[in-house]
Amino acid sequence: MKSPKLYTKSGAASTSKVTLPKTVFDKVPTSHDLLQQVYVAYLANGRENLAITKLRGEVSGGGRKPWKQKGTGRARAGSIRSPLWRGGGITFGPTGNENYTKKVNKSAKRSALRQALSIALSEGALVVIDSLEVKDGKTKEFVKLQQKMGFEGKVLLVVDEISSTLKRATNNLPKVNLIRTKHLSVFDVLNADTIVVEKSAIATLETWLGGSND
Repeated sequence: MKSPKLYTKSGAASTSKVTLPKTVFDKVPTSHDLLQQVYVAYLANGRENLAITKLRGEVSGGGRKPWKQKGTGRARAGSIRSPLWRGGGITFGPTGNENYTKKVNKSAKRSALRQALSIALSEGALVVIDSLEVKDGKTKEFVKLQQKMGFEGKVLLVVDEISSTLKRATNNLPKVNLIRTKHLSVFDVLNADTIVVEKSAIATLETWLGGSND
């Protein structure tokens, strides 16, 4: 297991080394099936059921036969609300009552999260910072810190407690995701280019995720 880069709270690279628990960060998978399952379940469970179509009985119009049954040379038609007609009812369309949720048990979620964190560490995408503090909650101060550390793309900040100043400093940055340790998900980890873990959060991750050796 490789050691992550460590930064001081000012954003300078530190010569010190940080030891990460192997029970959490040394679980690089040989197969990504579990990661995919948990990732897809996360998206499915957050899906809004907005698509609704009308059956033929709900479409307006069509109260009478469009033409007589015989003698016109055209096919028989009873209503313009037929699903065969443009603007007619929809057969087997979404009703708004569909359930898209997928169940994944707690141990599987935690195992997948360990795998995701281990992959990030092995690829050099996970770093540790002594403390995440932004004086006065100024966005420009956090941007300076980010630039000093050299992070680009989507940045995930993992902290035990979200201070009001840090939240205010990162709120208007669309590519920065600030999250508490115990709210961390596989989706957050896999969608980040860089994961910055506050040093104090490591112990929390070990307590929360390190109970299994799978």
